[in-house]
Amino acid sequence: MRLSSDRAARRRLALLLTAALLSLVAGVAVGAGGDEEEPEPEPAEVAEQEQEQRQERALAAVDRLSLRQQIGQLIVSSFPDPAPPDYIRRRLRSRETAGVILFGFNAGSEAEWRRLTGAVQRHARGRALVMVDQEGGEIRTVSWAGPAAGQPSQGDASAVRRTARETGRQLSRSGVNVNLAPVADVPGGAAPVMGFRAYEGDPRGIAARTRASIEGMRSAGVAATAKHFPGLGRAQVNTDDGSALVTGSLTADLVPFRAAVEAGAPLVMLSHALYPELDANRIASQSRSIVTGLLRRQLGFDGVIVTDSMEAQAVLDRSGVARAAERSLRAGADLILTTGSASWNQIHPWLLREARESPAFRKRVRESAARVLELKELLR
Repeated sequence: MRLSSDRAARRRLALLLTAALLSLVAGVAVGAGGDEEEPEPEPAEVAEQEQEQRQERALAAVDRLSLRQQIGQLIVSSFPDPAPPDYIRRRLRSRETAGVILFGFNAGSEAEWRRLTGAVQRHARGRALVMVDQEGGEIRTVSWAGPAAGQPSQGDASAVRRTARETGRQLSRSGVNVNLAPVADVPGGAAPVMGFRAYEGDPRGIAARTRASIEGMRSAGVAATAKHFPGLGRAQVNTDDGSALVTGSLTADLVPFRAAVEAGAPLVMLSHALYPELDANRIASQSRSIVTGLLRRQLGFDGVIVTDSMEAQAVLDRSGVARAAERSLRAGADLILTTGSASWNQIHPWLLREARESPAFRKRVRESAARVLELKELLR
């Protein structure tokens, strides 16, 4: 009995050793094969890594700027001339403005546009944001470029994408790198002020067209801007002309903006209307609960947040442009859009004083300036 037990034990031991050896060989083979054929990273992973690297470079770059320059990166300037005047050239050279917004009175022909934008970039050493408002139809800064039709008549998503791509190519050729379009508002009510400027369709249809516009512009190297967050489609007054109120639920209004965020929109523009459902006291461009709470945190937008024009009557009904700019930055905005040539003279010194006095505000300035520098790198 004991002899046969010893033999059985030896057989079991031999089998165990053989199994262990085979497992070891298999493991080595698998490991060697893994070293030879590492899986390729997914495109989304590559894009995320590239974005993280841009963010790191932007933070390093912003810390090389003076406080005056950091604040300058938060302000978009304007001017009424066919060439950059002395004060614009000085701001561009000293990096005390993020760039410029141009209008139809600044240039006409394609040659004039190239000459003007070339001058802007020379003084900025190629680091300027050059913005226009090119929605289509009547709302076109660059008169010789598309879209010839307004947004309501631009067709389905496929047609919008083709149109946006061609428009982007024309804008890029003229030296423009940021388009303050598309309008992502969902029209509603008896006489919506954005009715002739918004896409046709229900919220999902408008969302599909918004996404297509952003993607089409991106393919041509132009940054699109979804506007006017969180939705100006039911406003009866243009905020350029007076105070506007948007009441009721914004669930439908947010659908196109969610699509814009998912599509990787580089910029989102804030509305100057009041939305009592979200903030009973502050207009959207000055509301932390709307800008930081809703757009940044809930929708997850990590691009550049730009205000609508600081000279809009809806803003001036509440304060001057300097205090309004401060309120917008404190709420979470990154870029202050000025359409009056003298506004920089009020806004920049005001923000500089606030930043010198408040460490918390300096931190806000640094954060937004880094986002703007990251956008500039993306466009170069």
